[in-house]
Amino acid sequence: MEERKMGCVLSDGTAGSRFSSTPTASFFAVSLLVILVVIASAPGCQCWSKEGHIMTCRIAQGLLEPAAAHAVRNLLPEYVKGDLSALCVWPDQVRDCHDPHGTPDMCVAGAIHNYTSQLMHYNHGTSDRRYNLTEALLFLSHFMGDIHQPMHVGFTSDEGGNTIDLRWFKHKSNLHHVWDREIILTALADYYGKSMEVFQADIETNFTSGIWSEDVSSWGDCDSLFSCPKKYASESISLACKWGYKGVRHGDILADDYFNSRLPIVTRRIAQGGVRLAMALNRVFGEHNQEIPPPT
Repeated sequence: MEERKMGCVLSDGTAGSRFSSTPTASFFAVSLLVILVVIASAPGCQCWSKEGHIMTCRIAQGLLEPAAAHAVRNLLPEYVKGDLSALCVWPDQVRDCHDPHGTPDMCVAGAIHNYTSQLMHYNHGTSDRRYNLTEALLFLSHFMGDIHQPMHVGFTSDEGGNTIDLRWFKHKSNLHHVWDREIILTALADYYGKSMEVFQADIETNFTSGIWSEDVSSWGDCDSLFSCPKKYASESISLACKWGYKGVRHGDILADDYFNSRLPIVTRRIAQGGVRLAMALNRVFGEHNQEIPPPT
């Protein structure tokens, strides 16, 4: 597989390159996990905030078809009572991306292939693989959220915005954290009475009957289950260039102008992550013509 690099011009006029994929990584790993884990392993990095992950998974679970809904409930541990969102942040707590030789950022490249393979074998007698299938479900759900956070495909030179220190209104932050959590928390406080349920309902209204309702049918367009993440990563690259980095310099104070112009991007990406996670799970657990790779 040919290695490809994409980039955009930074506010200082220099060119930046995104995190490039490992040429030998497999289909899904190239587009989803190698990109994401490079930035997830950076010092001080956080993935989509817990709020972003929770809303992504709740949106997805509400869109599941009966077969997928049943499979998800069956794979989740009993103590979460069928609620996928209760464990959507779990991968951040357990992930250690080193291979047996201590090389960072290697575990996910192989793991995503195995997890996806196991999920696609769910309907083929996998009771002895229940623990692995549960992990596969949680990792896939988590990373489907992460790939929609534009700064997760940021530049190697600044670790996806982690080294661009700035102020978010009056407190210290960095550009990556602004996109991970600051925008979401500010919106929750200013517009939604700190209620995730109200925030999520507003997002869902936007794609069911509101401003995104005419676009939502195209969000699932891609050639195959395994080609989809390439499209999602490309979208994030474009958004990182156009909305993430644009006009931002080290030491800046980001406030109302940045917040008000970027909030629609964040909410749309949460919505797309939820809709697309549902699409993926519906295909995996339903009828599909995708070639099923052997589990390992």
